[in-house]
Amino acid sequence: MKFIYCLSLIVASFFASSFIQAADSVGHDFQKDQPISNQQCLSCHQQTHDKWQQSDHAKAMAIADKNSVLANFDNVDVKHYGQKAHFYIKDERYQVRIAYDDNVNNYQIKYTFGHYPLQQYLVETEQGRLQVLPFAWDSRTKADGGQRWYHNYSHEEIRPEDRLHWRQPLQNWNGMCADCHSDGLKRNYDSDKNQFDTIFDNINVGCLSCHGDMSEHAEHNKSNKRNVANDVTSIKHPTGQWLRAVGDKTATWQGVKRDNSFMDNCFACHALRAPLTDGFKPNTPFLQQFMPQLPTAPNYHADGQIKEEVYVYGSFLQSKMYGKGVNCIDCHDKHTMKLKIEGNGLCLQCHGGEVYNVKSHHQHQESSAGAQCANCHMPTTRYMGVDDRRDHSFKIPRPDLSTQFNTPNACIKCHDNKSNQWASANLEKWHGKPKALAKSKPFLMALNNGQAINLEDHLSIIADSKLDVISRASALQMLSFTTQMVTIEILKPYLTHQEDLIRLSAATTALLLTPKIRVLHLSPLLTDKFKAIRVAAARSLVTSRIAVEYQQAFNSAFNELLSSNDLTSWRGEGRANQGLLALETNQISTAEQAFLGAITVEPYFDTGYINLADLYRTQQRSAEVASVLAKGMKNLPNSGALKYAYGLHLVRVQQHSKALGFFEQATIVEPQSPQYLYAYILSLDGQGETVKAVNKLQKRIGKYSDNQQLKELGLYLAQKSQNRKMYDWFMGIK
Repeated sequence: MKFIYCLSLIVASFFASSFIQAADSVGHDFQKDQPISNQQCLSCHQQTHDKWQQSDHAKAMAIADKNSVLANFDNVDVKHYGQKAHFYIKDERYQVRIAYDDNVNNYQIKYTFGHYPLQQYLVETEQGRLQVLPFAWDSRTKADGGQRWYHNYSHEEIRPEDRLHWRQPLQNWNGMCADCHSDGLKRNYDSDKNQFDTIFDNINVGCLSCHGDMSEHAEHNKSNKRNVANDVTSIKHPTGQWLRAVGDKTATWQGVKRDNSFMDNCFACHALRAPLTDGFKPNTPFLQQFMPQLPTAPNYHADGQIKEEVYVYGSFLQSKMYGKGVNCIDCHDKHTMKLKIEGNGLCLQCHGGEVYNVKSHHQHQESSAGAQCANCHMPTTRYMGVDDRRDHSFKIPRPDLSTQFNTPNACIKCHDNKSNQWASANLEKWHGKPKALAKSKPFLMALNNGQAINLEDHLSIIADSKLDVISRASALQMLSFTTQMVTIEILKPYLTHQEDLIRLSAATTALLLTPKIRVLHLSPLLTDKFKAIRVAAARSLVTSRIAVEYQQAFNSAFNELLSSNDLTSWRGEGRANQGLLALETNQISTAEQAFLGAITVEPYFDTGYINLADLYRTQQRSAEVASVLAKGMKNLPNSGALKYAYGLHLVRVQQHSKALGFFEQATIVEPQSPQYLYAYILSLDGQGETVKAVNKLQKRIGKYSDNQQLKELGLYLAQKSQNRKMYDWFMGIK
């Protein structure tokens, strides 16, 4: 499984560090000239500091020295396909000699990154730019398979021309990883020079990331000589607690309604999101600083379970516990971040042991792995080779749905030699027939699974107030999968909805409204309290004629949109987004420069070439279209998108026979795309090979779940070739 995100949700402590070391060891390289130091907190909060030292936050990043480096650098050679590395110590500095074929580089290890279950290492490939080495240290015990070097992509070769090669932007510390591993970080990316001047307050994650700048607080307490440890005025008394009444299976919150807004501090890092600001401030709403990725394919399974490396936000917001008011520190200590109680005791704080911690419920031997609540309701997925992370949606295993929607379940994950039918039968024997899903849930799972649903069913998902908000927002964002036009009567309730995520998705989906209606009803969101929603509204109104009373608001939101795109212009997607935005505002020269920039910063990003070629096509610059796509194919020989784009170019210049070959190559390098197969089969027919075309389509169509268009093509070709038997065969496809 490929991964491109650096944030490691690491789970154990190994060595102690201190605020002083974190603040003073960095020198002038990346630390701010006048940093806000966590050191000021120590005089009053020593006990808290001691707890923090046990956390993974304290070891998020460190100067590479004998106190922090866990790996074996004793002249160790490591190989992975064509990649070679030699790890050694010279002049008391940790070093690496890394090579691919004849290209050899030597680097000093500048920083460690994380510590358990893996530790990664950062090197400075050019001034101010840190890259993550492709080999990481497995810091687990030998008994668990650790204490070894391993490649980040252990089951595949990552060549230098791959986007995921360690020298490319997707393995860059400054852009991908830095803001979540150091206090007060600013990327300071100069898009004109393609350079970083990244700085931070503290090298690791300490007080500042959660509490903000407490300098005035510290100075006030110092001048008043307050002893916080003995000052009863500093103690915050609880305003409620989780209680179970007699006969209740689970606890409910009793007391003043909980304010869980502090979790936006946690979500700032524990979420898959795009930044809207350079660095982030604690105690600031999540949607004011980030654009979240909602739980959709391919990052999540059809039922919302985690699939790719998405962290916690998208899964936890689906959970019933989040809906009932449970927050992060109900389970995790707020400074060590470790679980408050190990094992089932953590869950039994709120869930009755007489109901759930008994064999009649879990059906496994007491104290066995199968009797552990988390193993059934928070199954793990392995990322980064060795890092097992738990799903925080807390779902009930449903093997009865796994066959229908190709979703995982904890039963089969453990009993990997058994079938979903076996698991379903046993669950039914123990607990009776599974509880019927809410009517909208199967529609949501079908939608997430890429299956077509009708508009009425799609709208029922969005309207279901009993469904978690993030899933409703996700379905709203996907409304264009079902229809190309909606009425304002359908969308208006969501444009003014009290739930922020739903307003956010509605702002994006407003593109399905007619232009005049869109301007009328979307413009008010240009002044929404959250930047994410303002930016989404501006993006949907880029080509619209804005009313005079909203022009200033649009200009402000549009500038926020431009700034957010600029923040990510160190990678191909950011530049491509800027180019598309420029195209929509008829700034052709600016768009061209943005697409050229995308190719420059990421020469192995195929979208950059395709966007630039499309721009040249609209200007009838045919020779340049061919040149750009040819350069792209040379750099990315396995890109089906580029071969398909070049095939379309050849069709436009009437070179149909040559186009056929490129369409065929596209189906070979990316056989999962029905679009490429459609073009290839149609091109075969265009060359007079109708019989061959329909036969090839018959052999291949079964590999595609999204095959309706291919089925229609098969019916057309069968009818054209007067092959009734083949026509009936295609008619039988469901």
